[in-house]
Amino acid sequence: MADGGPIDGYVAALRSVLRGPGCAKRDLLAEARDGLLDAAEAYESDGLSRAEAERRAVEEFGPVPEVAPGFQRELAVGQGRRTALLLFLSVPPMTLMWNLMWEVFPEPPSVTAVKPAWFGVLARVVDYSQLLTGVVGALALLALGRGLRRLHRPALITRALGLLVWLGMPVLVAMCAALSLTRGTSDIADEWPGIALTIVSYALWLWQLRSATLCLRFTSPAALSAADQARSRSYV
Repeated sequence: MADGGPIDGYVAALRSVLRGPGCAKRDLLAEARDGLLDAAEAYESDGLSRAEAERRAVEEFGPVPEVAPGFQRELAVGQGRRTALLLFLSVPPMTLMWNLMWEVFPEPPSVTAVKPAWFGVLARVVDYSQLLTGVVGALALLALGRGLRRLHRPALITRALGLLVWLGMPVLVAMCAALSLTRGTSDIADEWPGIALTIVSYALWLWQLRSATLCLRFTSPAALSAADQARSRSYV
């Protein structure tokens, strides 16, 4: 097929209005293109010229403004799965690792004696909230996987995950800072396991924020309605 034909133009137009992870977007467009090529070859075998066969395949596939919203929702769901998997695999294990670390490197006795009454309550809130985040990630992963057919608006789950991370992260950081300042310093600050775990924690927080940002970006009203807002163009 010559470059710049109806199918190439259609795929390029579809690419311009979709917002999603690069790899997932390329795979989705490649799948659409393969389907168009198969349809064009079928029409060509019926006696149509190549150009007319491609035009007929594009018409049968549907206008970009009608097709793109479904593709965009699929990309949004894919980003939701990635974020849910990240929360499930990173948040609870890191919570357990920090609890183990403080068992190995306990706070000084002088700090233990003067800890305020709210310290233990806040520590439990942090632990339970982190474990709950992991559970939410697991449930979202299940919903966007096996339960996808039962969901009318699966992109809302992706958006909810993005909001969960962005709204919950500042609260979590504030609570952890309050615990650290109250607990004071201990041998953990001078040992490489504590330093390594701190670096990993910050890296995972940044990764979670980035993934949450993509969730919000790919499920924004502008992204989900990009095809509806696109101007009519000629693809043939």
